[in-house]
Amino acid sequence: MQALRIAIPVVWVIFWAGWLLAARWSKQGSETRRRAVPAGLRIAVLAAIVVRLAGSHTGTVHALALEIVGTVLFVAGLALAVWARITLGRNWGMPMTLKQEPELVTSGPYRYIRHPIYTGILLAMLGTGIATYVLALIVFAVMGVYFVYSARVEDRLMATSFPSTYPEYRERTKMLIPFVL
Repeated sequence: MQALRIAIPVVWVIFWAGWLLAARWSKQGSETRRRAVPAGLRIAVLAAIVVRLAGSHTGTVHALALEIVGTVLFVAGLALAVWARITLGRNWGMPMTLKQEPELVTSGPYRYIRHPIYTGILLAMLGTGIATYVLALIVFAVMGVYFVYSARVEDRLMATSFPSTYPEYRERTKMLIPFVL
C-alpha cells in the first residue's frame, strides 16, 4: 500500500526529531562521546538512501499480511523505545556515554531488558522492512551489529558505575530480547 510506504518514513522523521529534541533535557555527561547526529539516525538516513537508489519498486512489499505484521512490529518497536526513553527520564544519553550523578534504572521495560531502546528501534526497523521495502532489512542487520556492540560497551560502563548493583541486574535481565538474548 502506497500510503504505508509514505507514512512509515514520516513517522520515523517525527520520531527522530522528537528524540533529538528530548535530548536537550537529559543530564549533562561526565564523559561524553557525543556525536552531532546519533548513529541510529545516520543509519536510518542510510536506509532511505539505499531504498531510493534501489528504485521505487525494487523490494517493495505487496502482501497485505506482511504489511500488517510489519506495521504492528513498527508501532510496537517505537512504543517500546519511547516507553524506555520516558522511563529513563533525564538519565538518558547518547549511546556509550556516562552521565553526571547517574542512576541505575531497573523499572518499566528495564525490568526485562537492559537495552530496551535498542530493542525498540531494531523492532521498528524490522517492521519497516517487512511492511514496506525488503531492503530496509539490510539496515536492520547493520543496526543490529551496531546496537549489540553499543550494548556491550554500555554494559561495561554500567558495571564500572554501579559495581555493587549492576552485576546482579545483568544476571537477571537479558541484553536485547526478553528471556532469550
